[in-house]
Amino acid sequence: MATPHIESREEEISELVLMPGDPLRAKYIADNFLEDVIIVNRVRNMTAYTGNYKGKRITVFPSGMGIPSIGIYAYELFKFYNVKKIIRIGTSGSLHKDIKLRDVVLSKGAFCKTYWNKLLDNGTDDYVESSSMLNNSILDVADSKSINIRYGKTITSDVFDLYCDSMEDFEANFPDDDFLSVEMEAFALFYCARKLNRDAACLMTVVDSKYDKSSLTSEDRENSLNDMITLALEAI
Repeated sequence: MATPHIESREEEISELVLMPGDPLRAKYIADNFLEDVIIVNRVRNMTAYTGNYKGKRITVFPSGMGIPSIGIYAYELFKFYNVKKIIRIGTSGSLHKDIKLRDVVLSKGAFCKTYWNKLLDNGTDDYVESSSMLNNSILDVADSKSINIRYGKTITSDVFDLYCDSMEDFEANFPDDDFLSVEMEAFALFYCARKLNRDAACLMTVVDSKYDKSSLTSEDRENSLNDMITLALEAI
């Protein structure tokens, strides 16, 4: 069935979904990693693709930026399209000096101060864990392919971290050293998965850090994330 945001027929969407934020990154994955690809959504230019990876049917569906956007797509895919697993493959900022640009981070869970879950279902939790089953699969693949991966908690923010005037005050509220990364979507993805009894994980490539004045360009972000993409495809 179509929704207000997804025009696909149910049979066009795989139960296994990779979810980058950027529609151009979704196209990059479809063009470079999948075979027998078809376009399954064009609504609002959120172009999504279904194809085969090593004989397994996979859908790559972009989420857009922020909790409201990924909250819509994750909820509709889980609830109306019978999607069982979503791995977000995105970018993040670093919260530690020893986590460098291009490092790959896997999220144990996401913390967020937001009103979104209150509006959705009167939820009050500010921390939601990701799927241990999917995380274990990702860690196993990383080990088998000798891909270095950092595993820790994530802060989901409504403001892009490099634009936060009070980032030091923000981080002071999270003294737990297990918080490794900051991004803008994981909390809503994990919350929808828990609500609808599905599995979700989040892999991120670090693209900015307050400890490093350099940053990846938009072209770098689109094209230099192959380790993370391979990891997600193999794990799901």
